[in-house]
Amino acid sequence: MYRNYNMRTKFLNTYVDNLTLVEALEEIDRIICKNIAAYVVTPNVDHIVQLEKGGELCNAYKEANLILADGKPLIWISKLYKTPIKEKISGSDLFPKLCEMAADKGYSMFFLGAAEGVANEAAKNLKAKYSSLKIAGTFSPPYGFEKNENMLRHIIQIVKNAKPDILIVGLGTPKQELFMYRYCKEMNVPISFGLGASLDFEAGKIKRAPKWMSDHGLEWLYRVTQDPKRLIKRYWNDAISIVPIIRKYRG
Repeated sequence: MYRNYNMRTKFLNTYVDNLTLVEALEEIDRIICKNIAAYVVTPNVDHIVQLEKGGELCNAYKEANLILADGKPLIWISKLYKTPIKEKISGSDLFPKLCEMAADKGYSMFFLGAAEGVANEAAKNLKAKYSSLKIAGTFSPPYGFEKNENMLRHIIQIVKNAKPDILIVGLGTPKQELFMYRYCKEMNVPISFGLGASLDFEAGKIKRAPKWMSDHGLEWLYRVTQDPKRLIKRYWNDAISIVPIIRKYRG
């Protein structure tokens, strides 16, 4: 399995590939050319908290070909440890840059995830931005699909038949990471990405935080205002849980 260990550094309970966004895109292009059925994860505070609990998500992270830090808090923690991560690479920033690169280089993309119709709407909007972008297909799986073997087989076959160069998986964590870990080799897509709500952003279903908020680590606050019922409890639990993890791995 291809990994560039020269750019990989230990961070809390995982590793991070310490890259800028530009460097990450260059590395992604190299991986696509190798055609090795790779996948990319983008850890944030919530991922770190989930990883500390153990389980199959840890295996998914260990096998990931590229690990890109998503979230200002991780950058702040890395500076506290005096091992600074170069740049926050959020999925919502990476996704449009991937589309731009794919359009320029002729790579095809498949969008898997989000609610019914959202992936298709995102594809339409991105085609309007990047006229030469090749969309190999889209599919929004039904709720609970991961427990239905027939539906899983159906999804895998759809992706295999489409033969994309890039697969975007927007299923939320840990579902998207586990899906890539279990099935990326079988789907045989050169590279897959777990990018959470990125399809919703591009479809216009969820508004992105203003850039100044994102740059100052306040994107979480903006997202809470968009979906308070679901996110307040999660962010509160993550804020409490990350403190002992920071202490544990600092020494």
